[in-house]
Amino acid sequence: MTLDDTPLPTPEVGFDVDTEPYWRGAGEGRLVLPRCDECGTYVWIPRPYCPLDLSPTRWVEVSGRGSVYSHSTVHRGERLYAKRAPFVLAYVELDEGPRIMTNIVGCPPDAVTIGMPVRVVFDAVEETMGIAIPRFTPA
Repeated sequence: MTLDDTPLPTPEVGFDVDTEPYWRGAGEGRLVLPRCDECGTYVWIPRPYCPLDLSPTRWVEVSGRGSVYSHSTVHRGERLYAKRAPFVLAYVELDEGPRIMTNIVGCPPDAVTIGMPVRVVFDAVEETMGIAIPRFTPA
């Protein structure tokens, strides 16, 4: 489901064991992140160990809810985005703690505010089977 005309870049998946579960989960409509087995910290950017205590991580589903931590409206894009401006690039702080970079879709760019509650949506990439891009929309 695409909420606006923000382009959908095709992610490189398949051979990257550190991110493959993330993309597989997104393709299934689930937001999954690595979480430390020992201290419970959610780890972003994905890695097989916790940066705090070096314990192993495992992939778990998260709520997909959060708030806009920071954002910028891009008025002049490049490549796929050249004719799609303006669009919003943002850091969303998930309810579970980590911040991830994403697009805010489904609302005008000037409606996005810091602290705005958002929820994840998944835009399927048409050129690939089973791959989707997680983005966020107002909750």
